[in-house]
Amino acid sequence: MEPGLAPVDMKVLTQADRPDLPMGWAWGADGLSLHRAFTFADFAAAWSFMTQVAELAEAMDHHPEWSNVYNKVRIALTTHDAGGVTDRDMRLAAAVSALIAE
Repeated sequence: MEPGLAPVDMKVLTQADRPDLPMGWAWGADGLSLHRAFTFADFAAAWSFMTQVAELAEAMDHHPEWSNVYNKVRIALTTHDAGGVTDRDMRLAAAVSALIAE
């Protein structure tokens, strides 16, 4: 377990546990990850968003899997140490969604 994590942070969640995902997020086909795609006006806007997400992720010590092609950003969240989605993923997903809602 990662230092400083409470055991509850590492409990793997299922779709039945959390059918109410943060805005725009969906369960991956594997049921072990959360996914969301974002489209921006241009590359600069996408990169700015990724910078904001990187700062959130660093502060939360929880880092996404992501890709960027021009104005599109795709993010996948999973807690590898736990083997699936945990509360850490839910918190990061909610924080990322809040960036879009601002």
